[in-house]
Amino acid sequence: MAIELYNHQGHVCLMFAHLSDEGGEAVQANQFLIIDGDQGAVIDPGGNMAFNELLLTIGRYFPPNKLTEILASHADPDIIASLDRWMTSTQATLYISKLWERFAPHFCKPGKTAGRIVGIPDPGMRIKLGRSEIVALPAHFMHAEGNFQFWDPVSKILFSGDLGVSLGTSGEAATPITSLAPHLHRMEAFHRRYMVSQKVLRLWANMVRQLPIQMIVPQHGAPLSGDAVKEFIGWIGDLTCGIDNVTQANYTIPA
Repeated sequence: MAIELYNHQGHVCLMFAHLSDEGGEAVQANQFLIIDGDQGAVIDPGGNMAFNELLLTIGRYFPPNKLTEILASHADPDIIASLDRWMTSTQATLYISKLWERFAPHFCKPGKTAGRIVGIPDPGMRIKLGRSEIVALPAHFMHAEGNFQFWDPVSKILFSGDLGVSLGTSGEAATPITSLAPHLHRMEAFHRRYMVSQKVLRLWANMVRQLPIQMIVPQHGAPLSGDAVKEFIGWIGDLTCGIDNVTQANYTIPA
């Protein structure tokens, strides 16, 4: 079942939280569909274990053959390992960082991506969708070198990729987080390891404070809404992580 994040005047945002459940062997991952009028975009469509059910579920809300965009925050397997099948099943164009546009075809059979990849430049870009647009916001080194988040100005939802992750089950992912403190134990270790540095997080926080964000929706775990949005931005901007915590002890020859 889809989780409805927003639905007003033909603009719909849906989240799918359970499609990567595979006996607990794979990390929980969310996929997303944005519809505006007669056009649709999938964000971070996931790996092969999610493909079949995601395609069928999307079909209940929007014809998959009318999808116009596939938006990828970065090139990890839980983001676009199913790319070959999406290139076959739809006519959609893949939008991904220009750093990854020549790597993404390795997920596909030869020729499948010809003329169907747009490399997003480092400063980001605006991607037309129906009567609206999706804004690709720079989120480099959180955690990938070329990384983008996708801001929907209609719903005011920020699809944040690996930032804002809370580790847990697909059932936990279905319930929005409205107060940050009770959930930090499921977030802190992940962000300290996967984010590159406090400097990057602080610069990101300065950027997104300029946006009227109603919800931050990560690729793993539950959406952040209400007070949790500002609480998260404040918390993450002060977090030491990644190379901030590295010492010579992390770089020694194994015994």
